[in-house]
Amino acid sequence: MTTLSELTTLQVGGPAVEAVTATTRDELVAAVAEVWNRGEDPFILGGGSNVLVADEGYDGTLIRVATRGIDVLSSENGRVIVRVQAGESWDDLVAVAVERGLAGIEALSGIPGSCGASPIQNIGAYGQELSASLVAVELLDREHGDLVRVPAAELGLGYRTSVLKRHGGQAAERDGVVVSIDLELTDDAGLSAPIAYGQLASALGVDLGTRLPIADVRRTVLELRRSKGMVLDAADPDTSSAGSFFTNPIVSESFARSLPADAPRWPMEEDHEDAVVIPLGQWTGDVPRPSFEHGAQVKLSAAWLIERSGISRGFRLPGSRAGISTKHTLALTNTGGSTADEIASLARYVQMRVAAEFGVVLQPEPVYVNLEF
Repeated sequence: MTTLSELTTLQVGGPAVEAVTATTRDELVAAVAEVWNRGEDPFILGGGSNVLVADEGYDGTLIRVATRGIDVLSSENGRVIVRVQAGESWDDLVAVAVERGLAGIEALSGIPGSCGASPIQNIGAYGQELSASLVAVELLDREHGDLVRVPAAELGLGYRTSVLKRHGGQAAERDGVVVSIDLELTDDAGLSAPIAYGQLASALGVDLGTRLPIADVRRTVLELRRSKGMVLDAADPDTSSAGSFFTNPIVSESFARSLPADAPRWPMEEDHEDAVVIPLGQWTGDVPRPSFEHGAQVKLSAAWLIERSGISRGFRLPGSRAGISTKHTLALTNTGGSTADEIASLARYVQMRVAAEFGVVLQPEPVYVNLEF
C-alpha cells in the first residue's frame, strides 16, 4: 500500500487505499475518467510539495502524475510557445528553458513540484509569476467529461490562486485535472526578463529593470532560495517542508496604515482578494476564504507578521516534532518523525498568534487533505 509520507516533501501522510501512476497523457486521462465514472474524487498528486495529508491518509484512489514531455509548438519573432506535460518537474523545465536561452521563468528556479500544479496556485517568486508566461492549460474537465483548452485569461489567476485551487477547505470553482500547460517564453540572445525584485537585484548587484544572462539569474535565485532552506536537499532538514506555508496577506491600504511603521508593505498594481481582517479578540479559529474587494491594496510580509507576533526561527510547540524553519519563519518543517496533526497544530498556532497580535488571518498555501484548518 502506498503511503503519502513517502511522496510528499513534508514527509507526512497516511496510506492511500488505491494508487495509480500515470506515465502517459492517455494513461492520465483514462485513470481520472475511471475514478470519476465511479462517482469518486481522485487525489491527484504531482511533486507532493504543496500538500498536507492527514495521518489517516486518503480513503480513495491516488493518481500520481508522472507524464513527461517538453515540446516547442512555435517560434516566431523571439516568442517561443512551449507545451509541457503535467508530470514534468517544474525546476527541470526551468533548467531546460535556461539551457535553451529562453527567458520568462528563470526567477522561478528552485520551486519544487510539477508543471501541472503550477497554474493551480499561480506560482511566483522574485518578481515573476507564472501568469505572465502562461498561455493556456489543457484541462480534463469533470463537468463536460472531456479535454478542453482553457486560455490563461479564464483561469482567474491571482496571487497564489486560480479557479482550479481549493480555498479554506472549499471545493475549487472549476473541477478538472491539468494535463498539460502552454507557456510563451522569450528568445533574446540569452538575456533574462528585466529584474523586477529588489532582493534579487541586490544579490546580482544591478538595478531593477536590468537584463542579464539567464544562467546568472537562475544561479543567483537558487542561491537565495538555498539560503532560506527553500531548495529540496536531503542533507538539509529545513527543506522537509512545503516551502512558504502562508501567503503574504493582501489588505486595504487604510488597514496597512494601522500597522507599525516598520511593517514591510508593497503597493499592489492590480486588485486581488483581500486577506481576512478581524477585530482583535474576535477570531473564532475559522479560516474563511477571503472575499474579493476592489480599492487600493497593499501586500504585507507574512514572515514579518509571524516574527513580530513572537514566533522565531526554530520555534516548536512543547513535545512537537513540527517546527518553524531555522532559516525562514514562513516555512513549517518536519524536524523528524512529525505527524500531519503536529504540523497542522503548529500552523493553527501561528495563525492564532498573528490574528491576536495584528487582526490578520494568514492563509495557508498547501492544500489540506482530510485535515481541518
